[in-house]
Amino acid sequence: MNDAASFAGGIDARSIIDASYLVTAALFILGLKRMSSPVTARSGILWAGAGMLVATLVTFAYPGLSNYELILAAILVGGVIAWWSGKRVAMTDMPQMIALYNGMGGGAAAAIAAVELYGLAGAGGHSEPLSLAASSLGVIGGIIGAVSFGGSLIAFGKLQDLIKRSFRFGGQQILNLLILVAALVVGALVATGYSATPAMVTALFAIALVLGFSMTLPIGGADMPVVISLYNALTGLAVAFEGFVLGNAAMIIAGTVVGSAGTLLTQLMAKAMNRSLGNVLFSGFGDTGGATSGAVTGSMKAIEAADVGVMMAFGQKVIIVPGYGLAVAQAQHKIWELAQLLVDRGVNVKFAIHPVAGRMPGHMNVLLAEAGVPYDIISDLDEINAEFETADVALIIGANDVVNPVARTDKSSPIYGMPILNADKAKNVIVIKRGKGAGFSGIENALFYLDNTRMLYGDAQKATAELITAVKAAG
Repeated sequence: MNDAASFAGGIDARSIIDASYLVTAALFILGLKRMSSPVTARSGILWAGAGMLVATLVTFAYPGLSNYELILAAILVGGVIAWWSGKRVAMTDMPQMIALYNGMGGGAAAAIAAVELYGLAGAGGHSEPLSLAASSLGVIGGIIGAVSFGGSLIAFGKLQDLIKRSFRFGGQQILNLLILVAALVVGALVATGYSATPAMVTALFAIALVLGFSMTLPIGGADMPVVISLYNALTGLAVAFEGFVLGNAAMIIAGTVVGSAGTLLTQLMAKAMNRSLGNVLFSGFGDTGGATSGAVTGSMKAIEAADVGVMMAFGQKVIIVPGYGLAVAQAQHKIWELAQLLVDRGVNVKFAIHPVAGRMPGHMNVLLAEAGVPYDIISDLDEINAEFETADVALIIGANDVVNPVARTDKSSPIYGMPILNADKAKNVIVIKRGKGAGFSGIENALFYLDNTRMLYGDAQKATAELITAVKAAG
């Protein structure tokens, strides 16, 4: 009788958990939908966060769950680290922080797979034998999670300048293929139980981790936003696979949502650079070492801030194009102050954002939102490109490849065919730049040498402050 009551109670608890996971799925999807627009993105994050909170809380009611102290301690430690890092990490360092956190997600999925597979190998862990389907999913999820973890660590190192060059050699892709085959062979031996020893399980994860390193080391820094997005998709996929192994609906739902969103974002970013994912992963482009694509004629022509201030103050339309240099200088508040001054003078001011501006998707949008720039004057490439021809001034702050006109004209350029902002078609182009070097990808920018372009050299924040002073003095 007591056993029957316990069984009924377990069924009731599981039903409540499953219903809560359904609520979690709805909150995740609603949050993701709201994150698609800058206007509602903040609330979208809160909705998705609420979904994760619900999933976490109801998991404590899972029948047979134990080690509550360890779980609570892990949540506390992780929460404190996340809160501290979120407060301390500068906006310019957000790409590498996202890479690191994404890697942690892949590592967590791999760790779950490791627990299950070590149990299969007789080293403790799972209390019941895994079916072939479950062990196979565990192996696949473990490989994907370990690859994502290893690759994300390399991406973090590149963005943080801990790894200052890409490592390439002949036959590198063949080596990566051999490593992948080795991981699959060892994984098959483990999943089928043919050689499911602790040593083989350890070898499986070691090989997958090396594959993540080996895949990412050749990729240049300019391609890191796409790589981070790809590994985000892989992390979601790994979590979904492990959710099937554990029979956990929340993990399946969360992993599927993250994997789908990451895949779509990866495709959109690759399209924004007019490159296939295979080209990103295997071409080696991304840090060409300063090599130019074709001859660049002419010379860069400097201009003083006072002259630029007058030019903008008496213009009718000014389009501002922010790039990574704006983020480095933390000049978003200054540039909005400048924009407000121009608007007060009756100038039509707009901001133009390229899909891959900065070092992660939405990087520039977040910076401008932080400064309080209204969403209705921020336009993406498709919305703003036709307006450059009627702009009196296009003000470029730290952007490079996304405004390089060789993408339209030079078939030998690595960025040929990449959709760019048509800043070169403005009547006057002003480029705020710290020096004369090439951009992050190493490609010389022909825009800087055009007759209608002038270079305002200096740190973006200092140069913008000088422009504010010049506009105020324009009368």
